[in-house]
Amino acid sequence: MAQEETPVETFQRAVGSALRAIAGEGGEELQVSFGADQPQVAGDQVQLPFPARDLNALDVELVRGSADALALRLRYHDQGAHVREQPRGKTARAIYDAIEQTRVEALGAGRLAGVAANLDSALEQRCRRKGYDHCTAPEEVPVAEALAMIMREKLTGRHLPQSARHMADLWRPWFETKGARHTTQLVRAIHDQEQFSTLSRRLIKELDLPDEDAEDPDDAEDQSSPEQTDDDDASQPGDAEQGDEMDADSDREADVDADADAEAQEASDEDADASMSEGEDDEEAGRRRLQPGGGPGAKEPPYKAYTTQFDEVVNASELCDAEELARLRTQLDQQLSQLHGVISRLANRLQRRLLARQTRSWEFDLEEGLLDTARLSRVVTNPLHPLSYKMEKETSFRDTVVTLLIDNSGSMRGRPIMVAAMSGDILARTLERCGVKVEILGFTTRAWKGGQSRERWLAEGRSRNPGRLNDLRHIIYKNADEPWRRARKSLGLMLREGLLKENIDGEALLWAHERLLGRSEERRILMVISDGAPVDDSTLSVNARNYLERHLRSVIDWVETFSPVQLLAIGIGHDVTRYYRRAVTLTDAEQLGGTMTEKLAELFDEQPRDERAFESRPRLRSA
Repeated sequence: MAQEETPVETFQRAVGSALRAIAGEGGEELQVSFGADQPQVAGDQVQLPFPARDLNALDVELVRGSADALALRLRYHDQGAHVREQPRGKTARAIYDAIEQTRVEALGAGRLAGVAANLDSALEQRCRRKGYDHCTAPEEVPVAEALAMIMREKLTGRHLPQSARHMADLWRPWFETKGARHTTQLVRAIHDQEQFSTLSRRLIKELDLPDEDAEDPDDAEDQSSPEQTDDDDASQPGDAEQGDEMDADSDREADVDADADAEAQEASDEDADASMSEGEDDEEAGRRRLQPGGGPGAKEPPYKAYTTQFDEVVNASELCDAEELARLRTQLDQQLSQLHGVISRLANRLQRRLLARQTRSWEFDLEEGLLDTARLSRVVTNPLHPLSYKMEKETSFRDTVVTLLIDNSGSMRGRPIMVAAMSGDILARTLERCGVKVEILGFTTRAWKGGQSRERWLAEGRSRNPGRLNDLRHIIYKNADEPWRRARKSLGLMLREGLLKENIDGEALLWAHERLLGRSEERRILMVISDGAPVDDSTLSVNARNYLERHLRSVIDWVETFSPVQLLAIGIGHDVTRYYRRAVTLTDAEQLGGTMTEKLAELFDEQPRDERAFESRPRLRSA
């Protein structure tokens, strides 16, 4: 007897059939599967997001809209014609790809009312998940996505969903003054992809984003860049998370970058020779480490921020409203429920190991304390023998605080950030039961490719070697003194689309470290979870290419050498052992929970470093 289909399987089969039908010729050969974090196409293999088990309306609309968008691209898009006219610049190419995706969706929406409704619903959800409905300034929204929304209005003649309209309105005044005159021609050419592509390039040039805004060759090799890690770039360019508009005058920046690279290489060589010199005492080594750019004689500029005015340290609850936070927490709980057995085993294993260290131990034969009744027989047999007292020893590991610092960069999108959020939730609950306080922090930036910091630098004349050129966003998901039940909703924020941007690890590590130093606990543990080297395109385009990495190495070296804080790093798909002495690299994010609990238990077996030695050392401060 055939096994009866579940509602989810029935829905998946229906979505797959609709996708093949809309895709048209050759669509019957497509193999549709579910489970990808982002919709994607590879040959005849199509992957769509896995629908929620309860098939709630929002999730159903998102899956249907994603499937329709892919089907329309397969039907109306010619990749060869697309590539022939593709511009070279990253921002220009992002706009070009997004407008083409808008064209194919507009064709489908004009012919099939059901498809139009699905696309609108999915678009509204994506904009809400990325937080575009709360943005207040253009730099908070990728220019490519904003222009795609404006073109969507023109090509379909339909009103945008509310969140998408809010995003488009931020860029609309700028667009109307730059390229509005090209929209009529693009609408007329909607059925001719080659003509449409040519007109798109003209539009991009009118926006002062010429082809010369070329991608740096080094960026193609950078594993942490969000443009390289988004799975949906090839399949849904309009949905890809792209950076903000970069300034068109790249020649001057290229010269600055080349000079900075040359100076950095020369200084790096001198630093390497100097560090090998023997006879340098610990105090001198400490002073050298206090200068992230090297010793006092190094030619490379020290690490700095161009301005810290626009940086923010914010509580998770302040970044979205209570309703959305509750929805994100529900989404996290659904994932946790699927791993309930694994989670319980990990939590119980860690709890048993920690509680084993809480076994009571006593000191006996004391002159004061609690009367030791077990030794009263000695007094009875020998009245001259003094009474014996005992006292319970304090368990040192109870006086402990653990900070979990989670990389919130764009490359963590999808499964890695989901697993990190679940692991943080498990860790907080388990350690709280054992009397250990836990703080959960995240780090990212407020904008892609530079925010207000970069704008100020451009307005003030583009000074040489400006330092960090993006606005930091450091997020407090859970304070150490806050109980888990009060902070549980905040952990869901990690799943919010649009939150994850660039990562500047060195300053984030210093921030978390300084928070730990302000605690009174005897033992302080800092666990860093990351999936790549520090990357911020805006900063690296006008400083040495190893500028952020050099600062991170300096901070790590100083913390590991002098600080009383115990530091551990866990890399997801990225070798962090080249940065940290105590580090683990995972090939699969699913291993994160078990590795965290195992390594944390090992740290409890070590003796914390004497803080008195640290107090005599100079302190390393953030930029």
